[in-house]
Amino acid sequence: MPGVVDGRSRKRHIPGVLREDSDDELGTEDLPWEWIYANEPDTEENNGRKRKRATWQDGQIIGARNGNFECYLGDTTLLKADSSNEAWVGIICEFQEDEEGEMAANFMWFSSPNEIRSAKKRTDYVELYITTSFDVNALSTINGKAHVMSQQAFVNKFPTGKVPRKSKEYGKVFVCRRGCNTRTCTYTEEFIWEDIYHGREDLEALQERLQKETKATRKKKPAKDESPERDYKFEADPEADGEYAPGVYRTPKKARTRDAVTPSSRHKKTGNKPATPSSHRRIVVKKHLEFTPLATRVLSPMHVHASPYQVARTQLHVASVPTSLPCRESEFSLVYSHLEAAITDGSGTCIYISGTPGTGKTATVREVVSHLDAAVRADELDDFIFVEINGMKITDPHQSYALLWEALKGQRVSPAQALDLLEREFSHPSPRRVPCVVLMDELDQLVTKNQGVMYNFFNWPGLRHSRLIVLAVANTMDLPERTLSNKISSRLGLTRITFPGYNHEQLMRIVQSRLEGVPGDIVDPDAIQFAARKVAAVSGDARRALDICRRAVELAEADAKVNDLSDDATPNTPTKTPARKKDESPQKKKKSSAGRVTIETVRRAINEATSNPLQQYLRSLPFASKLLLTALCLRIQRTGLAESTFGDVLEEMQRMLKLTVNESRPLKLLEKRATGQKGEGADDGTGLMITKAKQTGQLIRPAGLGSAAVDLTGAGIINLEGQRPERPSKMRLAVGDEEVRLAFRDDPEIKGVGVML
Repeated sequence: MPGVVDGRSRKRHIPGVLREDSDDELGTEDLPWEWIYANEPDTEENNGRKRKRATWQDGQIIGARNGNFECYLGDTTLLKADSSNEAWVGIICEFQEDEEGEMAANFMWFSSPNEIRSAKKRTDYVELYITTSFDVNALSTINGKAHVMSQQAFVNKFPTGKVPRKSKEYGKVFVCRRGCNTRTCTYTEEFIWEDIYHGREDLEALQERLQKETKATRKKKPAKDESPERDYKFEADPEADGEYAPGVYRTPKKARTRDAVTPSSRHKKTGNKPATPSSHRRIVVKKHLEFTPLATRVLSPMHVHASPYQVARTQLHVASVPTSLPCRESEFSLVYSHLEAAITDGSGTCIYISGTPGTGKTATVREVVSHLDAAVRADELDDFIFVEINGMKITDPHQSYALLWEALKGQRVSPAQALDLLEREFSHPSPRRVPCVVLMDELDQLVTKNQGVMYNFFNWPGLRHSRLIVLAVANTMDLPERTLSNKISSRLGLTRITFPGYNHEQLMRIVQSRLEGVPGDIVDPDAIQFAARKVAAVSGDARRALDICRRAVELAEADAKVNDLSDDATPNTPTKTPARKKDESPQKKKKSSAGRVTIETVRRAINEATSNPLQQYLRSLPFASKLLLTALCLRIQRTGLAESTFGDVLEEMQRMLKLTVNESRPLKLLEKRATGQKGEGADDGTGLMITKAKQTGQLIRPAGLGSAAVDLTGAGIINLEGQRPERPSKMRLAVGDEEVRLAFRDDPEIKGVGVML
């Protein structure tokens, strides 16, 4: 799927208080705001009495003025939401100026029942709850004053229970009888608003009351059972017995995602509520994730009757979701600490994650988000939204705008409209905006000609009100400097995390962790070590190691079936001839190893993996082409840059051949061809000057490299600028460097030169 969007993202839009008027108290003119200091004449009345100057210090900011509208510390105000008819209610606790010098205030928020997304929220009254949440917003968001009162005062003032539409207080009167902590969904005892709050002097007492009567956090005990059943809750009839009795576990059905399954028209949608059973059968209900489902939970193969080979193949599959990621503890802690700090602080940031394919970048980020999601459900962390955008799964990079907007608001719009809405959303303040974590995987596929998509996604986190956290994942470390412009790479920031390739010990741990619990001991430890060393010597790709081991298990299973069939067809007839017994001993040894994954089985799996058409073509190349590709791979390994010039590759080849100790016959033939066709100091047409080694003491550069570069370009192995083998021409590999290393690692001609890839 192009992007993983929260299953409840269509309901994520947090509604405030519906308003039909706009700036009715501030007027229609766009006047500047002015501070009101304590030494100014005090004429504003608060709750029928004048403010006392004795409670203020001279020079202290006590209020703000916009034309004829004035607001002071302790006032309850309405704050507007941009491009909507909604508003929020908050108490002004402090006036201040932000980093940009804009006039702002710190508000203590009221929350409506719709803003509390916990399932334990109260729904008995439609009212506002005073909370312990604070947020700084610009004074330009103020939309007038609000009037908060108790239910009895509201009834006395409005006997009909409704505020008249012609009244100036219409849409500005609210009832508050309780306090609430929106994170833990805990409430205070019912109170009378007029008794606990009169103005600024009661702010500290009000905050202490809320903190005392509500819980800031509610940590859950860690579950002892780490089996796959921990994500399922079971409901049973207490009077039932037998198979459906309480405490009797059955294999639940495979969970279905909303994106992958279309509900049948014959069944009614039941939402999150299970259907009422018509009998005493027990219902297995999958617990709904509060936020984005990271991956489909795969049931353990132990729940079904399967052979050890089937269990091993299932757990070695790259799509299998492990319970933990070994050998990535330090990278996990780095990503987790950065994300947790950004979500807690409510700030936007960019994190660039790089590493070769198969090093666990995306899996680590998903594991981090899964742990953060668990912390949110345990009321240990603030809420956040998670959306994954994969550049390989969308047809146009601009579709990422629509995916992000759908994650934020649950609305499907065109990419152009989504871009306009996102610009307005992130440029204007919004009270209590929920942080959004965006995982941009395969970043190099999202680069456009004008680089507008990258610029916007890296620029939005820097905006003061965005609270957008972007995790950019790519396979190359220098992608921002090599591909993106300076204005984009500078916005990416300095938070960069590199995932190095796995070594053979780490690959062994990964494979062994996948094989834990597999009965029968069908895999030899030496076979795992052999596979890990082979993969680590080429690329360190964990996915390739898992694929090789999985294919080795399939080969061992096929050998076991053939061995069983041969045993059934041929009766065991004992022999009395010692010589025949001696001849049969290797065959018996082979039969005893049949059905086990040995080094020989892994070698067969590696040969199958490397026998694709690309590998066959690379192995069949002439020696000059192999030298050129080897020099290019060594250049990439030494500099870390995927792109080089033809001259740099030739210099790399000269450096490589200077260290040659063994006399390679193919190399001698190329040198003989060069000296036979050209005279001293001649140019062979590729920019290479041919000199005689005996006279100058320099190494003769082999001939035919220019034509080899052109042939490799035509075959799609390399990209050569203009298809002209000249020294300034840029060139780079069009295939993975691990494919070249794998093809030439055991090549006798390359080994004869003394190069080990």
